Amino acid sequence: MTSPPAGDDPRRALPSVDRLARALRAADPALPPWCAVAAAREVVAEARAAAGAPERADPPLEARALARARALARPGPRRVVNATGVVLHTNLGRAPLAAGAAEAAARAGAAFSDLELDLARGARGDRVAGVAALLVALSGAEAAHAVNNNAAALLLAVDALARGREVVVSRGELVEIGGSFRIPDIVERAGARLVEVGTTNRTHLEDYRRALGPATGLLLKVHRSNFEQRGFVAEVDLPALVALGGAHGIPVVEDLGSATLVDLRAEGLPDASFAPARVAAGADLVCFSGDKLLGGPQAGILLGRAAALAAARRSPLARALRLDKMTLAALDWTLRALLDRREDELPALRPLREPAAAVEARARALADRLAKAAGRRLEVAVVPVRAAVGGGSLPGLELDSWAVALRGGAGAERLAAALREAPVPVVGRVRGDALLLDARTLLPGDAEECEAALATVLGAEDPGWPC
Repeated sequence: MTSPPAGDDPRRALPSVDRLARALRAADPALPPWCAVAAAREVVAEARAAAGAPERADPPLEARALARARALARPGPRRVVNATGVVLHTNLGRAPLAAGAAEAAARAGAAFSDLELDLARGARGDRVAGVAALLVALSGAEAAHAVNNNAAALLLAVDALARGREVVVSRGELVEIGGSFRIPDIVERAGARLVEVGTTNRTHLEDYRRALGPATGLLLKVHRSNFEQRGFVAEVDLPALVALGGAHGIPVVEDLGSATLVDLRAEGLPDASFAPARVAAGADLVCFSGDKLLGGPQAGILLGRAAALAAARRSPLARALRLDKMTLAALDWTLRALLDRREDELPALRPLREPAAAVEARARALADRLAKAAGRRLEVAVVPVRAAVGGGSLPGLELDSWAVALRGGAGAERLAAALREAPVPVVGRVRGDALLLDARTLLPGDAEECEAALATVLGAEDPGWPC
């Protein structure tokens, strides 16, 4: 595709959207027309905003537009192989659903359902009632509720219990997690005023006590989701905070971020990750994510006292934050699996409990596959590594693991990038001169996808790959 003379204005060298879209369809006839038009419009607009330098107006412009159009044509989110060693990888979708949960969601989405219909009475029902009953059975809480994520759960809790009032929280718990989610911002958006107590590294019960006053709406305790404090530190435990709040008639809310409803403390998880223990400690409300250690779909779980949950359900925000039918179906299946002690069926929990010896055996089987695909072009070895829980869950807790290390060819970074572009992308991590594929986070069938991806990459006509 050639461009008209630029003249004095370099933007005149840019092709029209229609002309560029036709060129994209000619280059790749399989492109849907809307993808070609949308990509052409975006790239031309970007070039105009950048003053459309003439040297970028010919093949580079078309190449960028073609890549954009092909990306638009590809359905998403795409399945990827998680070989990072991070079990609950936020960027990779956190907890994968169990097959049964995914099937339940598909059934709910493909037909009409009794989502908000009481079939016995023939009248309107409560969409969350079934899930709430399961959560109560699992946790021992007086009541329960579920919304669309944990940030929403915390927002709803503060709105229901402290709108227009003060929320007291330790300075050491004013966290920011991924996506610029900050506790102070949530409190402000819920219409409450933040009162900070203590210092970054040390907060005492007396700090909370001195902050209490007529305007105090609640005491908030927040899990440090993606970092930990060590050394000269002190914090107030939940029972002490509950006792203080109870003595003054002030509710206590704990944001766990990530928690389980089955006791995994024998697997090395700390007490704070077991939600029923936090409920038993007396918190008025406890909230956490559904797609982290719980092992289900994205959701925000609220457990606690009936009065506090009733206030949350009455909030105008409750409808805005409610769960859809497919998520409810997947969450219902997940909770029933936990009640039936079938937690081994949850893909997110299995890697946390699997012995290192089993992970090593899987790594060696994967290495055999990859060695056949690589031939003499790459060095393939099995190495011990450390895996992480991820998802803002249990910072500092590492798991013994094993990985396949790939070395040689065009280098680890380039190999990692190429595997991410495979038909089923494989995402590992680079350490030194090796690309590591951690076997702890592989799902059934992933080894075959790794082998196919490597064969595709090495089979490409690229002189950089041979050693």
